Amino acid sequence: MEQALHDDDSPVQEARLWQGNGWTARVIKNEDDDGWAVAMIKDGEPEPALVGPWTMGRDKKNPKPLDLPAFHTLVKTANEVLRRHEQQLHAQLHKQVLVNTQAGQIKVLLDIVPDEDDPYATLSAVDADGEQLAQVRVAPDFKLSASSAERWIDGGYRRP
Repeated sequence: MEQALHDDDSPVQEARLWQGNGWTARVIKNEDDDGWAVAMIKDGEPEPALVGPWTMGRDKKNPKPLDLPAFHTLVKTANEVLRRHEQQLHAQLHKQVLVNTQAGQIKVLLDIVPDEDDPYATLSAVDADGEQLAQVRVAPDFKLSASSAERWIDGGYRRP
């Protein structure tokens, strides 16, 4: 049953196209074989966040129609993929190590700013009370490790 409501605010709910909850699910021909795939596109994004296999219908030729439970599952899965991608990106751009010194434990942080024109990173040191001890700008490819952090601290927080 195709229920195509095409008012600006109404969701599209067709056999191969569903829109709602900020997402569009589109059943597409799988380029790798004779099967079908579903692409999940977040509203406003040019590329799909998720493309996965889609079930064949009973005739073994055409795709199974999208329905509400399948759409909700696809939205949940696509949101999880985006969440994991954001966590991975955050972990790549924000690193920290702890260094034990005579003065106490120091947390050294590296925050990378991936600017297209002028990428850089900020290296900072914070004591156990949360007080910032030093901050310097470094190259975005600076490798933060326990030993590089110790060298920076031992060197008086001079720019590495």
